Amino acid sequence: MMTETATTTWNLDPTHSAAEFKVKHMMISWVKGKFTGLSGALTLHETDHSYSSVEATIDVSSIDTGAGDRDGHLKSADFFDAEQFPTLSFKSTKVEPKGKGELSVIGELTMHGVTKTVTFAVEDLSEPAKDPWGNQRIGLVATTKVNRKDFGLNWNSTLETGGVLVGEDVTITLDVQFVKAA
Repeated sequence: MMTETATTTWNLDPTHSAAEFKVKHMMISWVKGKFTGLSGALTLHETDHSYSSVEATIDVSSIDTGAGDRDGHLKSADFFDAEQFPTLSFKSTKVEPKGKGELSVIGELTMHGVTKTVTFAVEDLSEPAKDPWGNQRIGLVATTKVNRKDFGLNWNSTLETGGVLVGEDVTITLDVQFVKAA
C-alpha cells in the first residue's frame, strides 16, 4: 500500500523541456519538429516507481519545424486542427520499472480529439540534483512511436513515384526536466 510520505510532486519545467517528433518526408528523409508549450506534473513514489504517475499537456500552437508555412499547415484542419483541438495531452495509467533509470510508462495520449493507449520507453531518469537556486530537479527522456492516422491525422499527397509525401509513423521524444514542488 502506498503511503503519502513516500510520494513527491514534481512540476514540468517548460524552459528546460521539449517534445520533439520526426516523420518521413517523401519516403527519403526525416522532417523534425518540436513543441515548446509544455506543462505537466509527475507524482513520484520515492521507493517504488510503479506507484508513480504523470500528466502532461502540449499547446499545439507552439509547434516549430523551422518552416513557418509548414507549421501553419500542421496547425490547420488538414493535420492538428489547432483551432478545434488546441492541446495534446497524456495521462499515465501504469508505470513499470525496467531497470536502473528505465521505465515503461503506459497511458492515454489524446491528439486531434482521439485518445489511444501508448507506451513511452523512459530512459535516463536522473537522480535528484540541486540547482543553484536550491530547487531539486530530475530529468528523463521518453520515446514512443505512433501512427498519425490512428489519431485522425490523415492528410497526405501521393508522389509521382507512387509514394506519399508524409509518412504515417511518427516518433515522439520527450526530453524533460521536473522541479520538485515546495
